[in-house]
Amino acid sequence: MTDPHRSLDRRTLLRYGTGALAGAGLATAAGLGLAPAAAAYGWPASLKQGSTGAAVTELQIRIAGWAADSASHSYVAVDGQFGPGTYAALRRYQSAYGLGVDGIAGPQTFASLNALESSDGSTAHFEFSEFHSHDGAGFSGGKVGSATVKENVRKMMYKLEAVRKKAGNSPITINSGFRSVAYNTSIYGYATNSQHQYGIAADIVISGHTTKSAYQLGERSGMSGLESYAHSWQHMDSRVEHAYGAQSWWWESGTV
Repeated sequence: MTDPHRSLDRRTLLRYGTGALAGAGLATAAGLGLAPAAAAYGWPASLKQGSTGAAVTELQIRIAGWAADSASHSYVAVDGQFGPGTYAALRRYQSAYGLGVDGIAGPQTFASLNALESSDGSTAHFEFSEFHSHDGAGFSGGKVGSATVKENVRKMMYKLEAVRKKAGNSPITINSGFRSVAYNTSIYGYATNSQHQYGIAADIVISGHTTKSAYQLGERSGMSGLESYAHSWQHMDSRVEHAYGAQSWWWESGTV
């Protein structure tokens, strides 16, 4: 029998709310708090336009889903250079999370970003296992090494955190994340350069939203690959940001 105290971790409560406590028969008295996310990244005092380096790269990864206000062929370059694109995306992030909108990443912004991080490097609302290849290969057997796949998946998680936030915090189900070459061939033999094989794609369902709505969210979340919304899921990928052979924008249903 599963111990309800162990199963109701921080991620569970973020997904389902404090009602999960009552459902498990646990007290909800004032003062009962959640364990904070691990502050795994050592941020500097602040980052602003003109800043460079690894901390800027990490910031860009975490705000990449805030690339645009409306449908736009734009994405946040993850290059360690804090320029106008990073500045604009950071301001959108700050506005969405109720922070001071100044385009400067400081303690409040870093605390907010760390709250979206889990101790294993995944994000608050997504687990690495949700993106594993369905043939049991985990992150192995792709067109790049497993460590690269895992890092690509982490980047996609942060984009999907933005999609989730823009969807009113509606839960997102990952139907398909990474696919090993063998698994991808077994189901889509013709899709030899599927972006799933690199860990930069996800087929998702957003609770309470149509696939058209999901497509539209992808248009302003830095997603350069969007399959037609005529399916029961919405495919999203980040092909333009990676040198994997499919670097042209592909919005199958056009701009919606």
